[in-house]
Amino acid sequence: MGKVYDKLKRCQESVREKINFKPKVALVLGSGLGDFAKKIKVEAELDYHEIEGFPVSTVAGHKGRFVFGFVGEIPVVCMQGRVHYYEGYTMTDVVLPIRLMKCMGAEILFLTNAAGGIAQGMRAGDLMMITGQISSFVPSPLIGENIEELGTRFPDMSGIYDKELQKMICKAAMDFEIELKQGVYLQTTGPQYESPEEIALFRTLGADAVGMSTACEAIAARHMGMRVAGISCISNLAAGISPEPLSHEDVKKAADLAAPRFQKLVYETIRRTGER
Repeated sequence: MGKVYDKLKRCQESVREKINFKPKVALVLGSGLGDFAKKIKVEAELDYHEIEGFPVSTVAGHKGRFVFGFVGEIPVVCMQGRVHYYEGYTMTDVVLPIRLMKCMGAEILFLTNAAGGIAQGMRAGDLMMITGQISSFVPSPLIGENIEELGTRFPDMSGIYDKELQKMICKAAMDFEIELKQGVYLQTTGPQYESPEEIALFRTLGADAVGMSTACEAIAARHMGMRVAGISCISNLAAGISPEPLSHEDVKKAADLAAPRFQKLVYETIRRTGER
């Protein structure tokens, strides 16, 4: 596990040689938020390929770079493109970007994603604030020898998603008349979409939405003491609920249609983190 920490520090040094910027908020831009960087005052950009040993996304539509800048007065670092476990990376590589952004100075992690709706009443295009998560279907990013420099061996996960940040999200949604659902997010490995029988199981377990990212990232962030917030764009109804076969193209199309509301909600919430 020493290799994991050494790799993280090499990435940190590689970034530090190129960028002198300390973010307060780290933002992972999921499907439908890729163009969010156009809304911020950009100070610098850094392609993932320029960072020594950094994992690079292979998913279509993920640009693969860090964008540094300001949302209002708040310094932020945005990930335009994340890596997923299904791409063949180890789980420690999947969460390396989260750990790196914490090492840059970020105190808050804002996670976004496209997800399949499970809960009754969910529709494609809905926005769902994540209030809790189920990560039992993917390996923990903390498996192996604990990295004491990052956090404790047995971190508490009873409140992964920060209550104060949830209040900010709800207030921003109310102020801008953005309909917002709330629920529990469940992560699978992917890359295949879930079977109807799996969706029935996930519903029984209490999941409201399902996707292939986010939960492992939240665990790594909480391990390091970051405050975490999350919003899912419900880009499709999950298998067994939707009458149509699922496709990545349809997911991306629905996420793009929801993008203006999604971007507004995320922007306003981050801007207000400076008002605490």
